[in-house]
Amino acid sequence: MRFTSLMHHIYNPEMLREAFLKLKRDAAAGVDGETWRQYAQDLDKNIQDLSERLARGAYRAKPSRRVYIPKADGRLRPLGVLAVEDKIVQRAATEVLNAIYEVDFVEESFGFRPGRSQHDALDVLYCGQMTKRVNWVLDADIRGFFDAIDREWLMKFIEHRVGDRRVLRLIRKWLNAGVLENGKRVKTESGTVQGGSISPLLANIFLHHVFDLWTRRWSQRLSRGHMIWVRYADDFIVGFEHKEDAERFLRELRERLERFRLELHPEKTRLLEFGPNAAGRRKQAGLGKPETFQFLGFTHICGKCRNNGRFTVLRQTTRTRMQAKLKEVKLELKCRMHEPIPIVGKWLGSVVRGHVSYYGVPMNSPAITAFRFQCCRLWHRALCRRSQKGRVKWERMKKLIALYIPKARICHDYPLYRRGVITRGKSRMR
Repeated sequence: MRFTSLMHHIYNPEMLREAFLKLKRDAAAGVDGETWRQYAQDLDKNIQDLSERLARGAYRAKPSRRVYIPKADGRLRPLGVLAVEDKIVQRAATEVLNAIYEVDFVEESFGFRPGRSQHDALDVLYCGQMTKRVNWVLDADIRGFFDAIDREWLMKFIEHRVGDRRVLRLIRKWLNAGVLENGKRVKTESGTVQGGSISPLLANIFLHHVFDLWTRRWSQRLSRGHMIWVRYADDFIVGFEHKEDAERFLRELRERLERFRLELHPEKTRLLEFGPNAAGRRKQAGLGKPETFQFLGFTHICGKCRNNGRFTVLRQTTRTRMQAKLKEVKLELKCRMHEPIPIVGKWLGSVVRGHVSYYGVPMNSPAITAFRFQCCRLWHRALCRRSQKGRVKWERMKKLIALYIPKARICHDYPLYRRGVITRGKSRMR
């Protein structure tokens, strides 16, 4: 079914107002220099004017302001800062389109979807590895995906479900708006601007047709053994029972992506032996321990349970992620060196709490405990450097840590319990 009348939902003043209130209030200003608070000073008039311009087709998308943020590996990620009105309209359009595409998207897709988190993707991957016969893992990443999306193919995919020409014209305006870099407007021929509210949805629509549906069909028709897969944005993990299936899938995947002008990242794409039999096979072949792979900030390792010695998947904080975060904490503590201790303590406590709430998965206690310890050590070091005679003794430091820094604890249950694979004896069928 194609939806031929959607635009009136987008330019509805109530929809635009709701979209505006969901925006980040402290976000940076775009090319227009207008912030959220400035736009809110005369909100009713601004929303009504924006609604009327959308209704009569007079709305014009502004170019995004290009900024660069550092990545964990030291490289820079380009982001686009949109104008306030562009953010509002994109958020409203995303709400409308999500209602359509959430019905179509497959269960194995988790990136930037409402009600689906990174831990949901991690749990599904863990359960698949523990309950299916997975012996080989394809760890893949698409090179420069957001900048390489072919817009013609993207619009064809959207037209499968959206028949409203005004909505299609609106999406084209955002794609062709370009970016403002060093005071000059640069027109882009491909890709979507990272930073916009609608960019993740457009990326999911593109990969839904290019990867998700094709992979599901491949697993049902061509796979000779068990096969699992999970995708979060442009990062995906595929597990296979047989090596022949894995090698054939990788060859055909490269051909599939080339058809849509995409390619796998040569350094981030690899096929590795992983599973309950990997350790024994590699030991017989004299290859050492099984290889590991990284997904959503965790390093996945072939391990054994302490109580019964059975195979399990250990998930530990990726070393580069933790080192990069500690580096940020160190620089921030240096800037906050002479601020009052309660203010710095509350800030550092929020950093540790956020880190532990994400990385506090079962069997990752050593990593989150080490992160908390290093944060406390950096804070103690900063306090001792506030003056030449200002050394803080550990007796006092322990009291400050107990007062402001939360303890490192496991925040998430075992995935097999969370996903209902194991019910702890509470099943009604027992």
